[in-house]
Amino acid sequence: MAQDNFSRVTEFILLGFSDTQELQLLFFTVFLLAYTMVLLGNLLIIVTVRTDPKLSSPMYFLLCNLSFIDICYTSVTIPRVLVALLSGHKAIAFEGCMAQLFFLHFVGSSEMFLLTVMAFDRYTAICRPLHYVAIMARGACRALVAACWVGGFIHSIVQTVLMLQLPFCGPNTIHSYFCDVPPIIRLACTDTALTEWLMASNSGLISLGCFLVLVASYALILAKVRAHLSQGHWKALSTCASHVMAVTLLFMPCIFTYLRPAGTLPTSKYVCVIYTIFSPMMNPLIYTLRSSEIKESMWRL
Repeated sequence: MAQDNFSRVTEFILLGFSDTQELQLLFFTVFLLAYTMVLLGNLLIIVTVRTDPKLSSPMYFLLCNLSFIDICYTSVTIPRVLVALLSGHKAIAFEGCMAQLFFLHFVGSSEMFLLTVMAFDRYTAICRPLHYVAIMARGACRALVAACWVGGFIHSIVQTVLMLQLPFCGPNTIHSYFCDVPPIIRLACTDTALTEWLMASNSGLISLGCFLVLVASYALILAKVRAHLSQGHWKALSTCASHVMAVTLLFMPCIFTYLRPAGTLPTSKYVCVIYTIFSPMMNPLIYTLRSSEIKESMWRL
């Protein structure tokens, strides 16, 4: 059948979590508290790092950028969810859905690249301490952060263009609380096998590749620490422990969600909560509790 015979879908319906009013109020409260924690926690980190001259090392510069990304990442999805839970209006325009998908992958993939850069920063600080200042100079750090944003933009453009080429003519009900590739691609009125594999190769391989690079960097750091047991190395390893927690919260659900064709297994909306809400909410707690410098600066602030 020719695509010209299809009536184009103009809006999607995001089912969310429940139609029961009591449960909607419960989810609204939980999501509002989580979003508030994300905003306050990450804004506190940004203000602390920007106002304390002692926190001028590359690690804190990267942490400040991570906090900014987490704010942007949650702001793509949570405000829309809060409005839907409070008003009961679950429809989202086709253009708005594609825009949400674009910014979700833009900011999300940028965060993955940035976490990889942060792992490289810790590897350089522990395994090559004499060259650390030269390798992680401020200009180099800014260039690496810019590269993360550019990489995220390219990835998101590819995902969005692939989605816009699909015809949507019938079902418009999305079994999720935000617009993402796996639940939307199932609604296309055409064979999506090739598109699913292309998208899985794009998002899934980025998630898996960054995760493997992170695992390799941690293995090298562990080997270095075991060979040189000093107070400074153990302090750096303690910082890496918080990084491991943040990485696990973000990458494992993403690999499960994206590293497979969309039609093979249903994507659980509760799995998506881990990397869209829980991970950005926990990042400020993980990094501040594991860093005495951050805690002392916050108390002074």
